[in-house]
Amino acid sequence: MTVRMLDDVRPEESDHDFLPGMRRAWMMPWYDLVARTRGLGRLYRRTVELAGVAPGQNVLDVGCGTGNLSREVLRAVPDAVVTGLDPDGDALRRAARKLRRRPRTEVTLVRGFAHRLPVDDASQDHVISSLALHHVPRAEKERLAAEIARVLRPGGRATIADFAGDHASEHGARAGATHDADNADGGIEKLLTAAGLTDARALERMTVLGDSVVFVQAER
Repeated sequence: MTVRMLDDVRPEESDHDFLPGMRRAWMMPWYDLVARTRGLGRLYRRTVELAGVAPGQNVLDVGCGTGNLSREVLRAVPDAVVTGLDPDGDALRRAARKLRRRPRTEVTLVRGFAHRLPVDDASQDHVISSLALHHVPRAEKERLAAEIARVLRPGGRATIADFAGDHASEHGARAGATHDADNADGGIEKLLTAAGLTDARALERMTVLGDSVVFVQAER
């Protein structure tokens, strides 16, 4: 596999804060171990199934972390054109090592932030994301939603899996620095609708890491 690594962080963004996948940078080496032992593979598989990626389509994975969801896309659709975006350079290097093991596919991994997606207008058939949105403050979520609307082609689809934001959730109580509560009461659907996407709806739920994860989809 060919994996291109790009850095899209502008000088004025160099001190932009972000929350790593394990909430602390030094814990990232354990992320994939947690993913394997806590059953996250079924979350990635279901996200890809619901997205419905077809051969040759362009897919942007927002908050791709160590590349597990991108890898699942390529396992299901080997000739999909995948771009992964994450602010964590260490996580992206781990993603690159894993993705290079897959034959006959190409991936671009970009270090950057969700408020400025590194692809052209109307260039993506799919924007996907798993367990990343709750790391993003509300104002940046709104900018991300507008960016999703910008980069999707007409008829393109956004598929997001994230914690449902139930106030009594185990994850929300455990991770006080995250923004799970923004997702409560249809928060993801409202966010995408406000950005101009259509037919935003919760498709189903799954219990992950002791909490309810909601799968939300919308179209351009």
